[in-house]
Amino acid sequence: MKTTLSILLTSFSLISISAAAQQTNAVNEKTSPKEFSIPASPVFDLMGVSPAQVTNLSDIKDFKVDWSFKSWKVSPNLALQAQPVWELFYNRRSLEKYRKATPLMRLLSTLDVSIGTVQNEENDRRIGFAAKISLFRKRDPLMANMYDDIEVKYKEETIKVDEDIKTVKEQLDTAANILQKPGLRLQLQQLESQYFSINSRRQQEINERIKIHNEEYWNNAYLNLAFGDIYTYQTDSAGTLKKLRVNRNTASGIWLNGGLSISKKLFLSGLVRSSFYEDQLDFMLENNDTGEQTPQQSIAKNTLFSLGANIRYGGPIYTFFVELLHERKALKTAADALNDVFNPPVGFTIIGETVRWNAVQPYTINVGGDWRISRNVIINYGIRGLMNKNFKTTSFTPVVNIACMMR
Repeated sequence: MKTTLSILLTSFSLISISAAAQQTNAVNEKTSPKEFSIPASPVFDLMGVSPAQVTNLSDIKDFKVDWSFKSWKVSPNLALQAQPVWELFYNRRSLEKYRKATPLMRLLSTLDVSIGTVQNEENDRRIGFAAKISLFRKRDPLMANMYDDIEVKYKEETIKVDEDIKTVKEQLDTAANILQKPGLRLQLQQLESQYFSINSRRQQEINERIKIHNEEYWNNAYLNLAFGDIYTYQTDSAGTLKKLRVNRNTASGIWLNGGLSISKKLFLSGLVRSSFYEDQLDFMLENNDTGEQTPQQSIAKNTLFSLGANIRYGGPIYTFFVELLHERKALKTAADALNDVFNPPVGFTIIGETVRWNAVQPYTINVGGDWRISRNVIINYGIRGLMNKNFKTTSFTPVVNIACMMR
């Protein structure tokens, strides 16, 4: 666990350094279109703390931070998300570089990784990480011929200014008279400002095309594959990590998430997920000779299957959704699980009616929506209801998530 987290934190640091270096040199580079939607981080999907457990299309193109909370407490429930391949090879680069890439590299550019932490209702600290990749997108906006005329429009102007910058730099490096250098530096500064202005105007026009694309194809069909791990620890009053929890609080998961357009304003998506974890079994053991009963515990490996469907109505600025999630364990009863992992000693009997485990409510209904209040910020909100096998509601919980692009 500690080794995995160290690797992830190191990866985020290296990506951040690379991004900072590229940002510093951005004046000398072209820019390329950013994300076309802002979904929840995959690690929050796995933890089940996102308002919608069946998420929308994911097409992040920059660093992102998520803040999630389920009560009045302003808890530090944060997730960080980044796209290592995109950041290292294609971000702040010419569109042509991406378009000429192999299909494999374009596939890998959709890979994003996230790491997050949440404090649950029992004040346990949940720490997790997840990775996701897009296996299919009906339309790849970066491959569309929406920006070619913009590239042509600014290409000649950009080349001329770029050549002038190189010429002035050479003159500055070779100038024998130091009195000429202040004037050359001023000239270089003016040319770089001009170059930056060209790129700003170019990017503004691209953003207008992005807006048009979002309005037309906000419900683009897709298929994502994701996996991740969650670790849940008991904590003391100082927040120190103590004993590792079992049951579904600590688990590994793998899932498929996809969707397709029904109409211009309707979008249907689905989720298939398997979570692998250890179930704690509590029971009483009776001595056949004395009748004495003693409490016992055992651990059984289990799998939780999740199947969900979500329907959304709206557009690129806001959507409303209703979804239903069904979950069940591979081992259907606590007695079945105990029989697989525990044999009572000679002279002892398991008291069957005392066998207990952490029950999972089979049905979850979520109702909520998304509101993209700016290009960089989106609010996801919802009300979650848990239902038993008889469809009787056992709890209602409000859930809110705020996602912000870090730029």
